[in-house]
Amino acid sequence: MTTLTARDVSVRHRQLQILQHVSFEAHSGDFVAIIGANGAGKSTLLSALAGLRKPSEGTVSLNGSPLETLSRAALARHRAYLPQNPRCEWPISLERLVALGLTPVLPALGGLPDAYRPKIDAALACCDLSAKRDQAATTLSGGELARAMLARALVADPDLLIVDEPTAGLDPRHALDAAARLRALAQQGKLVIAALHDLNLVARYATRVLALRDGAVMADGSIGEVLSSELLRALFDVDACVSHTSAGAFVDYLPLTHPPT
Repeated sequence: MTTLTARDVSVRHRQLQILQHVSFEAHSGDFVAIIGANGAGKSTLLSALAGLRKPSEGTVSLNGSPLETLSRAALARHRAYLPQNPRCEWPISLERLVALGLTPVLPALGGLPDAYRPKIDAALACCDLSAKRDQAATTLSGGELARAMLARALVADPDLLIVDEPTAGLDPRHALDAAARLRALAQQGKLVIAALHDLNLVARYATRVLALRDGAVMADGSIGEVLSSELLRALFDVDACVSHTSAGAFVDYLPLTHPPT
């Protein structure tokens, strides 16, 4: 069982308060979607949960151990993190780019052991990239690179996956594939935490929503409990209708009463 716990986490940068006393706990099997307007603190929270940014106040713990007490190697063996707008500046092959996700478990010396090649093959296949394995990463389109980076995050089969806007820049088919893959990982017993802007993907695939406004938690609970027209209006200043059906939840945006001039 994987448990990630945030206790009273605040983050300040100079005089700016980015996160304010965020507390929550997530477990294996959860697919937690973090939603909120631009500047709400989603990326900052993800970096703190991933152990890449130390909170100004409060603690983040993985399985009861504060992240600052874990070595980078130990943390990397359990957690994969995919930042927003990832980049690759080296013309390495796509296969080698994905293989970098195995760095925490690879031997210090020598090439890539044959035992790990099936993992790379599976990661490439699940992100629809098998045909491009030999292509230079610097020649990929933005959407292809986003899928490659997701494959790199998945290849080591982490217990905890933290991803920031994993569907940004993807066409509808691959956005649906990525969201479905994240849901499947949660169903397999992984803990998945993702910042997402596409609320229909959130409604269809996530099991839980953590809503941020001005760096503070505004709502936290299951899709059925908290995803509502009232919440979306408070978060995004838009009118929307949230329908809960046996097939899942759906979000329809309503026309603006007073269109901008």
